Amino acid sequence: MKLDDIRREYLQGGLDESMLEATPIAQFEKWLEQAIKAQIPDPTAMVVATVDEQGQPSQRIVLLKNLDENGFVFFTNTGSRKASELAKNNKISLHFPWHMFERQVIVYGEAQPLPVSDVAKYFLSRPKESQLAAWASSQSRPVSSRQVLMEKFAQMKNKFAKGEIPLPDFWGGYCVKPAKMEFWQGGAHRLHDRFMYIRQQDNSWRVERLNP
Repeated sequence: MKLDDIRREYLQGGLDESMLEATPIAQFEKWLEQAIKAQIPDPTAMVVATVDEQGQPSQRIVLLKNLDENGFVFFTNTGSRKASELAKNNKISLHFPWHMFERQVIVYGEAQPLPVSDVAKYFLSRPKESQLAAWASSQSRPVSSRQVLMEKFAQMKNKFAKGEIPLPDFWGGYCVKPAKMEFWQGGAHRLHDRFMYIRQQDNSWRVERLNP
């Protein structure tokens, strides 16, 4: 198998500045709506990148759970690797790869912890099995086998068999406030269209075209 022979042209259409919305959130919402309507698998899936104290980046796929003018919201175990890294360095990057549309969006910003009330509201809206899984998993910690994990899940299921499952004290969420957002549309001959929104001091946005 020759990996350097795997390539294709991107021909679905270009992106011009006249086509952009005034704010990156509005532009993102337009593209996200199109992805949802096209039934792209997991349209809200995003790669979340954080950095540890040695400067080593790490990535994982997380689902976007809310979006407004304040930013992008996701939830996680606060004992996880990403939460531990964000506690020391809240700089973060999000990446949405919508291959079907030959598009991608990259968000650069800072992650701020959400209030407990927001976290509880989301946690209680999750399916019961997902709530139990949160209790059963010491996220990012070593586990000897899947059997051990499933036994812990069964223990939690038995423990909370009656009544509402409470919010774990190790469950939280973040809102990522964007400082910059890049919108990428594939183009023929690798002449892609890239536009970067850059937040100004007055919270307005400046847009510049980037070389592909």
